[in-house]
Amino acid sequence: MGARAVGHIDMDTFFASCEVLANSKLQGLPVIIGNGERGVVASCTYEARRFNVRSGMALKMAKAMCPDAILIKGDMEYYARMSRTITQIIEEKAPVVEKASIDEFYLDVTGMDKFHGTYRWMEELVQLIRRETGLPGSFALSTNKTVAKIASAESKPVGKLQITEDMVQPFLNPLPIRRIPQVGSETAALLTRIGIRTIETLARMPVRILEEQFGKNGRTIWSKANGIDNAPVEPYKEQKSISREQTFESDTIDVSMMLVLLSKMVEELAHQLREQTWLAGTVSVKIKYSDMDTQTRQSSLAYTSANHKLDAVARDLFFKLYTRRIRVRLIGITFTKLVRGTYQINMFEDTEQILKLYLAMDRMKNKHGIHAVTRGVGFDLKMRRR
Repeated sequence: MGARAVGHIDMDTFFASCEVLANSKLQGLPVIIGNGERGVVASCTYEARRFNVRSGMALKMAKAMCPDAILIKGDMEYYARMSRTITQIIEEKAPVVEKASIDEFYLDVTGMDKFHGTYRWMEELVQLIRRETGLPGSFALSTNKTVAKIASAESKPVGKLQITEDMVQPFLNPLPIRRIPQVGSETAALLTRIGIRTIETLARMPVRILEEQFGKNGRTIWSKANGIDNAPVEPYKEQKSISREQTFESDTIDVSMMLVLLSKMVEELAHQLREQTWLAGTVSVKIKYSDMDTQTRQSSLAYTSANHKLDAVARDLFFKLYTRRIRVRLIGITFTKLVRGTYQINMFEDTEQILKLYLAMDRMKNKHGIHAVTRGVGFDLKMRRR
């Protein structure tokens, strides 16, 4: 296997599989996880995929393509619980584990072949997960994270694949460019426009041209197309909380200004959640009055990283806390009960338009800075400070 051996485990149609596990009557049926006519598909069974239903698709379109599909709203708390069980099983067996999302894991198993066959060991681990949880998964073993991830996706469902060092390029070459992590729909459209449709064509393209077109990301996708990825498997660490707080220059009773600041802090923390692939299950708000009396209150919600959901809970907590009608010295907000997961998987009550809005805002923030794009409340706060 060369210098490195990296495994990737990806649970098959995780949310949908969890629902089938909870209700055996759903076995073999087209099941779609999502909510509302204007929502999007969060997950679906392979029976639904036979009708070309895919994650991220508008639910209205999915129902039109598969009229007999069973629509389930989804339960993030249940999915997070199952994810924690899978994580514990893997951590007990593997030397180095990186939890990449709620349903996928990287394992650095370099050197394990000295004691037993690494591929067979990976196979037994996925079988153990199936026995302990009842949930199916696929895995791949290769020389780095990128190739292992692509290979596990190609092996689905309930598949297994080993791509040795000499097999990397022959394996990658015929695949479409969208198989490469970091090549989203916009990048793929631009590449297609200049005649690049397969990984082989991308790999042979002069890296200089890609850098001119895509900046640093051009070299990144070129490296991945050539099977190059030196990123380490980073040991998984559960983060307990993230928070923001601000002490006012002068104690205040300006409720409007405090709400604007609260929303701004929510926006910054929600962006941080999405960047670090976390979802929050609890929101806490803190108020410190001018007499130093400090009050806190918290509320749980369905796991999310969506600004509007977190902001609504934060505002509700603020009004429940702010009862003394005296000046406030400090306000703060904390997100706790964090679980791994991207905003794309928490789409049960959100429209396709909202999802696209947050993804666009995050791209702008990453490119131009955290304050480059703000909602109306953030702009209002900037104007107040002038």
